[in-house]
Amino acid sequence: MFRYFISCSILLLISSPILFGQNQEISLSFEESIQLLDKGNQSLQIADKEIEWARSEHQRLNAFWYPAINATGAYVHMANKIEVKESLNQFTDPAKDFIHSIIPDDQIISSILDKIGSYSLSFPLAPQDLTTIDANITWPIFTGGKRIYAGKIGKAMVSIAEVNKEQISANTRIALVESYFGVRLGQKVVEVREQTFQSLKKHYQNALKLEANGMINKAERLFVQVNMDEAKRELESAKKDLDVAQSALKTLIKMETDGNIRPISPLFINDSLPTILYFKSLIESNNYLINQMRLQENIANNELKIGRTGYIPNIALFGKQTLYAHGIEKNLLPRSMIGVGFSWNIFDGLDREKKIRQAKITKQTLALGKDKAIDDLNVVLEKFYSQIQNALNNVSALNTTIEMSRELVRIRKKSFTEGMATSTEVIDAEVMLSKVQIASLLAYYQYDVALINLLSACGIPDTFYQYSKEGKNEPFYEPG
Repeated sequence: MFRYFISCSILLLISSPILFGQNQEISLSFEESIQLLDKGNQSLQIADKEIEWARSEHQRLNAFWYPAINATGAYVHMANKIEVKESLNQFTDPAKDFIHSIIPDDQIISSILDKIGSYSLSFPLAPQDLTTIDANITWPIFTGGKRIYAGKIGKAMVSIAEVNKEQISANTRIALVESYFGVRLGQKVVEVREQTFQSLKKHYQNALKLEANGMINKAERLFVQVNMDEAKRELESAKKDLDVAQSALKTLIKMETDGNIRPISPLFINDSLPTILYFKSLIESNNYLINQMRLQENIANNELKIGRTGYIPNIALFGKQTLYAHGIEKNLLPRSMIGVGFSWNIFDGLDREKKIRQAKITKQTLALGKDKAIDDLNVVLEKFYSQIQNALNNVSALNTTIEMSRELVRIRKKSFTEGMATSTEVIDAEVMLSKVQIASLLAYYQYDVALINLLSACGIPDTFYQYSKEGKNEPFYEPG
């Protein structure tokens, strides 16, 4: 059993191309590339953090529904003691009147009472040093709707962050289609260039034999050689372009390997698509930019409502509990109190009016911007839809041209071996066949790129996969 386990482990290590096959070709489907893209894409990770921040901000705004509890403490040293002074004349004056009523001419007792009345009696209330620690609670019970509108703003901020992530995801899908199918196109172009080069190479070898037998002259053989060398140069150029496309795809999907990626999902076209009116109908409800502007307009509307609540007083419950007090007696300041109060901003220098005006301007600007964005997106959709139709027309026209070119190559090769055609005619047919095959593949690629852009503008990029499954795959070109 142990040997079996070791054998299976070694076989797994050898057969795993992504992790250990550094120089092997890695087959990768479009679905697998999407999974790799979503797993390591930093833009999507940043968008996730923005959603987390928006949710945290929403929760912070909801905190205004709850009471605020805090503790305060203070140590105070006063320059003088807090005391009550009472003058004694309020007691001596009635006594003087009483004495005078009994002894009208009394001077001695009255002078003594006047002396006593000139003094004051002091009653200390608090010392110069005071210390208090209090617990306070404030609970707004009416704010004119500020908390309701603030909660709606927080919810809209979360929705904006989520729509932003969807837009980033759609943009990454566009980049992936361009890169993934760009590699697929590059590989197919290399195959066509390779077939053309091998065909011309074989033709050159035949030309050498014909020259040796005196059937063609040196100029004709040199003409074949020049075109073979040009085909080789174009093949090397196509391979370099493919290497650049490979590097771009590896960087996009975060795949670290020295092996080449072979996309196994083919280029495709769809023979029929919904009308342009169908896609335009999706813009207003599905487009990411329009949805974001609609949510921003909703935020501006709630900010306008918050500005209008500035004319309404705020009402709140409050309470205080003295936890510790030194120097203040309970009969002077109760340890517990509870009540209800209001605050009403009568005049704030027209700050409320300016905020309301700014909110109105923002709302109007967003409404105009949304209408303009819809018009611009309709133009963009027409552009992509036109590109799709052009690609379909090119594929349809090139299919016939390819068949004719293949037949022309076959006939001219046969005629050349029989001495009925020149090398120039054979090479011209080979080159034309190569060009129309590459043009057909390029039309397939242009269709796929235009389609993902069209679907992303409509807010439905995920349907690209379904279109690929229902579409007609790229043609297979056998060596001529």
